[in-house]
This record gives sequence, C-alpha cells and structure tokens, in this order.
Amino acid sequence: MKEIVHLLQEKNLLFKSLSPIDVKSLNTRKKIDIYLGVDLKKYYAVVFHIKKKSRILQKEALELMLLHEKLEVLKDTKIKKKYIYIQAPLCSKAKALMQEHQWTVWHEPEIEA
Repeated sequence: MKEIVHLLQEKNLLFKSLSPIDVKSLNTRKKIDIYLGVDLKKYYAVVFHIKKKSRILQKEALELMLLHEKLEVLKDTKIKKKYIYIQAPLCSKAKALMQEHQWTVWHEPEIEA
C-alpha cells in the first residue's frame, strides 16, 4: 500500500480515506491490489495495481472493467474516478480501451531482472 500512496502523492492526488479491498469478495482469483478511496470532493475513486511479467491484453482489460462494476455493486456506490497502475507489458489496444472508458492509466513496464 505504501507504493500506491507514494504514487498518488507524485500524481498530486489526495484522499480522505484509502482502504484495500479483498479481491475474494469480488469472486476473482486475479493477482491484483484494489484500493477504494474518497477524494477531497467526496467522490469515490478506485485504484487498481497490477504487477506481473505477462502482457495485459484487451481481454484482461475487459475483465478489469467488470471487476470495477462488481465493486460498485458490492459497495452500493457510484465510483467516479478510476485509476490503474500497471507494472507489466501492456497491449496498446488494451490501454486505448481503458482510456476510452475514462480510466486513467499509469504504465510502468516491468524491469527485466
């Protein structure tokens, strides 16, 4: 969580509260970190953090958007701001699809060891 808070500070995003969401409550087995926050204007925001070695394709981008919808149903709220921090190779079509659906995409290619 420390890494996400640091990233949000770099992007000048402040939240009154930021809490991790258990991905099992969304009925998924994805290795992803999800944080739900309330910004200073009292809007809900979600931050997805993905860190892996394999490429994120358009199909997976659609699955991530479905997770967002499930989270809205679970928390019974409308999430206005959607951010995704990706530390993995990213397909350009997947990035374009997410941006088309008002996601803010921060992409940092995975550094080879």
